[in-house]
Amino acid sequence: MKLQQLKINQYGKLRDKEINLKDNINIIYGKNEAGKSTLLSFIINSFYGISKNKKGKEYSDFEKYEPWVGEDFSGKIKYQLDNGNIYEVQRDFKKKNPKIFNADQEDISKDFPIDKSAGSMFFYEQTKVDEDLFLSTLVANQQETKLQKNEQSMLVQKIANLVGTGEDKVSYKLAIDRLNRRQLEEVGTSRSREKPINIIDRKMQEIEIEKNNLQEYQEKKYETEEKEQQLGKDIKELEQKTQILQEIKMILDEQNQKIDVKENIKKQNAEKIKEIYTRIYELKKEDVQEKDTGKIKSYWKPLIAIIVFLMILNFILQAIFWSNTAISISILVVSIFILGVVTFHFSKKQKKEMKKRKEVLKQQEIIKEKQNLLENELQILEKNSQEIEEEITENKNETQKKLLEKYSNVPSVKEFAENNISQEIQDMQNKLTARKMELHALNLDKNTILPNLEKLASLEEEYANLDEEKHEIQKLNTAIETAKSILEKCYEEMRHTVTPKFTQNLSNIISNITNGKYNQVRFHDEDGLIIENEKGEYIPAEKLSVGTIEQLYLSLRLSMIDELSSEELPIILDETFAYFDNERLKNFLEYMYKTYSNRQIFIFTCTEREKTIMEQNQIPYNLIEL
Repeated sequence: MKLQQLKINQYGKLRDKEINLKDNINIIYGKNEAGKSTLLSFIINSFYGISKNKKGKEYSDFEKYEPWVGEDFSGKIKYQLDNGNIYEVQRDFKKKNPKIFNADQEDISKDFPIDKSAGSMFFYEQTKVDEDLFLSTLVANQQETKLQKNEQSMLVQKIANLVGTGEDKVSYKLAIDRLNRRQLEEVGTSRSREKPINIIDRKMQEIEIEKNNLQEYQEKKYETEEKEQQLGKDIKELEQKTQILQEIKMILDEQNQKIDVKENIKKQNAEKIKEIYTRIYELKKEDVQEKDTGKIKSYWKPLIAIIVFLMILNFILQAIFWSNTAISISILVVSIFILGVVTFHFSKKQKKEMKKRKEVLKQQEIIKEKQNLLENELQILEKNSQEIEEEITENKNETQKKLLEKYSNVPSVKEFAENNISQEIQDMQNKLTARKMELHALNLDKNTILPNLEKLASLEEEYANLDEEKHEIQKLNTAIETAKSILEKCYEEMRHTVTPKFTQNLSNIISNITNGKYNQVRFHDEDGLIIENEKGEYIPAEKLSVGTIEQLYLSLRLSMIDELSSEELPIILDETFAYFDNERLKNFLEYMYKTYSNRQIFIFTCTEREKTIMEQNQIPYNLIEL
């Protein structure tokens, strides 16, 4: 990949500036504050977009480079990939996404994916290098290499980290130690006592015991709620039944009032009927007596008996005194006289009996007439009573029908209507009172249960929170264990595959740029980074000079470049030779020119040392002055 042209409309202190770039070495020269860092920022942010995130700095890049005057905050960059395709990226830094054109000036911006936070991912798609990797490998700036003498161990550590883990900021041992410390402090172990996992387990055990003690109240609550629900249902049913019974009673009372009136009439009729029957009976009895009294006695039998007796007596006397005519005549006259007296007496008696008989018959007629009148009245009363009975029956049927129609959904309404409704109501009210007393007793029990249940709920919530917290700690522990496992696996893979390659490349580079003064670079887990000098002696990296360490660091970065991308990306060196003496700088520049002839190299500098050394050694370069 080659950068061809930069056109800056306005970016920081740079304005209306067009820069043409060439292959291999480009020196960007300018005094301090001339805009070198601004130009470097423009290149990087043209590819990846400008960030409004401070990332630990006092100001974000957007705040730092946004022009104070004017609205324009834009520019474009033109470059060619190794496959020959040319692209032009136009950036308005106030917008997230750029416009991207191909060599035919066709807008191909939509051909690349867009990340919600980072914007267009065109440069990553073309190179497979993200911004962090670009800055940590292809860009070496002054802040990374310009160290004080007493800070050189930091750079040594970064070199060791790069060799050991592939990241200059990542130390395997330090990472493992930190993970172990974090695991102990933020998680704990089965043998620790006052670490988070121990504290949570202890609290959960205490809560579990307390929860078990309060669990009976939960069971009581379910029982109470079930009873309360059943009692509520019973009370509602009893209230409905009581109301229905009271309504039925009201209807029946209205019916009974009407029936009572009719029953009273019927009762009066019954009394009158009874009285009439009594009077009829008495009249019949009187009629019988009258009949007995009005019978005409027969006097013929006694008269005949007397005549026969007199004849027999006269015959006997005549037989005795047949010889005495006077006596016989006297006897006969006496007999005839007696017979006449008797006959007259009986005749008179017979007339008297006949007269009495007429009076009796007349009295019988009067009795018969009275009896007929009573019987007629009796018929009327009986008919009236029958009609009243029919009315009562009809009234009851109508009432029954009315109840059945109005309370058709009440199965026992007929039974209620037929039974003693008042007693039914009283029984219902007694049951209702009993249920309400039970419900009141349950409510009193709830006053005891609820506080304990609230405490149980609070404990369960606390237990759930602790369990969630424990789960998070366990997740953290799992993550740490996974990280340690992956780190160890990666470290071992790095040691056996990548590290030997790094150390070999590093050995070649350091040997070339130091003219064989240092030949071999080795990395050991315990001893760290070791350098072999020209005498064959192994020297710990910490004992090297700052300049040599800087050479080592740059050499290590260069050894990684070929592994980054299939594109031959530019190498950017920003004020990186502060501790290089002229000899070291000459060796390094010659090495760079010969080794990376196919790459663009950008050297940002505020001195003329690089230009002078390159001219003295006939190394071609492109000079850009700011």
